[in-house]
Amino acid sequence: MSTFVYMVRHGESPKEGNERTRGLTEKGYLDAQRVTDIMKDEEVDAVVSSPYVRSILTVEKLAQQIGQKVLVFEDLKEKVFSSEDNRVSDKELVPLLKKSFSESNFSLEGGESNADSQKRAIKVLKELLDTFRDKKVVIGTHGAVMTLMMGYFDSTYDLNFLHSTSKPDIYSMEFNEQNLVNVQRLWSVNIGVNQ
Repeated sequence: MSTFVYMVRHGESPKEGNERTRGLTEKGYLDAQRVTDIMKDEEVDAVVSSPYVRSILTVEKLAQQIGQKVLVFEDLKEKVFSSEDNRVSDKELVPLLKKSFSESNFSLEGGESNADSQKRAIKVLKELLDTFRDKKVVIGTHGAVMTLMMGYFDSTYDLNFLHSTSKPDIYSMEFNEQNLVNVQRLWSVNIGVNQ
């Protein structure tokens, strides 16, 4: 038997606002419905999420569909880039990500390094793999922390991979015990012209 973890990167959210409380744009809400539609046949057992609103909103309908609430884990939050509560601009983010992925212990004051972010998120992921052994669990997540979690098991999930992802995005990760055996992208595969 295998355990399946579905990494669901959140849908589009407003460029301005608080990291924790920013929701989704209209497109983000529409895409969240498409995430639910794509995942409806996967027979998901549990839905967990980062505590950030945009992440919860992306997977909430899926949880409702299986008659459950979203289980929120603080340590699945996005990497903390700086001590500011507001979003880091794209202009600042690109060089910051580049430096972070080349120096895993680098961080801005008040922010966290890739190493620290990965360590806290992987601790939760390993607990989920134990708790939901041989089951299927969805994780509502974010670009950087998702890449760091996937990169823990396979180093090909790096900055180039992060830049290739979309909002939202879905990756099915198949585990045998705590070993990653297969990854499949579900978002692009299921999006046809007529959907």
